[in-house]
Amino acid sequence: MPLFDMPVDQLRSYTSSIVEPADFDSFWDATIAEARAFALDASFLPTENLLTVIDSFDVTFAGFDGSPIKGWLHLPANRTPGEKLPVVVQYIGYSGGRGLIQQDTGWAQAGYAHFIMDTRGQGYGGLLGDTPDPHPSAGDVNYPGLMTRGISARDTYYYRRLYVDTFRAIEAAQSHPDVDAAKVILTGISQGGGLAIAAAGLAAGRLDGVIALLPDVPFLQDFPRAIDTAPRGPYPEIADFLNRHRTAYEGVLEVLNYYDGVHLAARCTVPALYSCAGMDDICPPSTVYASFNNYGTAAAQQPGKEIEYYRFNNHEGGQEHQRLRQLHYVADLLAG
Repeated sequence: MPLFDMPVDQLRSYTSSIVEPADFDSFWDATIAEARAFALDASFLPTENLLTVIDSFDVTFAGFDGSPIKGWLHLPANRTPGEKLPVVVQYIGYSGGRGLIQQDTGWAQAGYAHFIMDTRGQGYGGLLGDTPDPHPSAGDVNYPGLMTRGISARDTYYYRRLYVDTFRAIEAAQSHPDVDAAKVILTGISQGGGLAIAAAGLAAGRLDGVIALLPDVPFLQDFPRAIDTAPRGPYPEIADFLNRHRTAYEGVLEVLNYYDGVHLAARCTVPALYSCAGMDDICPPSTVYASFNNYGTAAAQQPGKEIEYYRFNNHEGGQEHQRLRQLHYVADLLAG
């Protein structure tokens, strides 16, 4: 596939034209306060995984509206008793769930605690999921998929629930006795990368302990440009919805503006390693750079940030090359 978005020299200076809502912070303050009114009730059930070097736990914690959210926690079996480990909290790509217990233990193999959050209402494509979305607006099927679920109002939009879940997942991971609550790294690919950005942005000023962010080819960034340019899903779900609802465009953008990763990236305060793929037709490079270029700009002191650009890759991005880059990045961060 040829390059269809901006050349890399333009990407490096591209900034989104979106303007955040005046009440962006107060909206999320109220949303997080509402979520914290429910007890976290994080539980970790030891579960057999048939892996001799990894101990695994079936996780449940209270997410948005107190709904139970599933997850996995993996720990290296040879950890020193009483030792507290840095934890990598991982979020999952669109349509996927937490998967089977043995499917992804890479960070635990590297010696870290590895917390994988299941994604409410997903798990129907790719990795299996175990978390339903019981909220009433989950039945608001304006268009197949999740991108327009509950989009008639900011309070009912699907990603309000999911962003809260990501925030509470950090708190759940921090609550385990073998986890160093002061050393939390957030990561994910595609939707998972967008959720990691959201979690880091929401944690800034509301929750201590996050020390780094590793979003790969992140989704949920610069919605207006993504809707106009992405030829392959999930963004086209929104465009197809607007194809049928011809007068809804301004209202849809108004709701999405509260969930745009560009605004949440601006609030991040920790070092970040992004990745971007030059031929990505699912998360166009300009949307990733819109987030990266705005990263930390609202923080009192701008954090360090780096990005790996894979010119000839589509949405698969850097794959094992980026994972190796991340392993070095986290090791260097913790050593410093």
